[in-house]
Amino acid sequence: MKYLTLYCLALVFSFSFSLNAQLNLSSLKDKNILIVYGGWKGHQPEIFANKIAAWLKDKKAKVTLSESTKIYTNEGVMRQVDLIIQHITMSEMSGSESRALQKAVKGGVGLAGCHGGLGDAFRNNTEYQYMIGGQFVKHPGGQVDYTVNITAPKNPLVMDIKDFTLHSEQYYMHVDPAITILATTQFTGEHDAWIEGIEIPVVWTKPYGKGRIFYSSLGHNKEDFDIPQVWEIITRGITWAASPEIN
Repeated sequence: MKYLTLYCLALVFSFSFSLNAQLNLSSLKDKNILIVYGGWKGHQPEIFANKIAAWLKDKKAKVTLSESTKIYTNEGVMRQVDLIIQHITMSEMSGSESRALQKAVKGGVGLAGCHGGLGDAFRNNTEYQYMIGGQFVKHPGGQVDYTVNITAPKNPLVMDIKDFTLHSEQYYMHVDPAITILATTQFTGEHDAWIEGIEIPVVWTKPYGKGRIFYSSLGHNKEDFDIPQVWEIITRGITWAASPEIN
């Protein structure tokens, strides 16, 4: 166990060193970041929100947490925001809240999130799905063993991260052709024979107006974020989405 822990720490260090040294990504210091969480409790939104908030505060970012999408209509808050991290599975938001969120992202605010918190929110809101670039439809078999394949190894968000396997929900998603795919997964057909060999995006980015969308379907529960590759991908994506000066 001791050696496994040291190995995981070494992985995280090497990933972070590559990201910062080779790509010169800017710091999150003084970035204004809004974390909005809630919805279905099974995805542990409060745990995720507090975990990512602690990491951001360690990076000297200015963090605001909200349990309500009403904050999207707060013009004073939204004028100051560099990045929104959303973790709301299913649920609903009003038309005015949805329009305010879309306006902010179109204007240049980054939007990042993972799993159902971004990719399975507001199921009846097609404008929201158009912005995100995809929508969850099923996880055949529930929690299964599956592999994440890095498909854009030169992209800074996944550079030096190798393919890896985990036991979690393998998301089958309907996706927008406009996304830039960074990682995928392939379905075996064990649970639904007609999808054998089908490849579905796991990690992607997408432009929306002047804003930048980052999404990872990984992160069903808090244990998933203990996997070095999962944590590295989400933290890199957050850094990228908050930093329009980075290509």
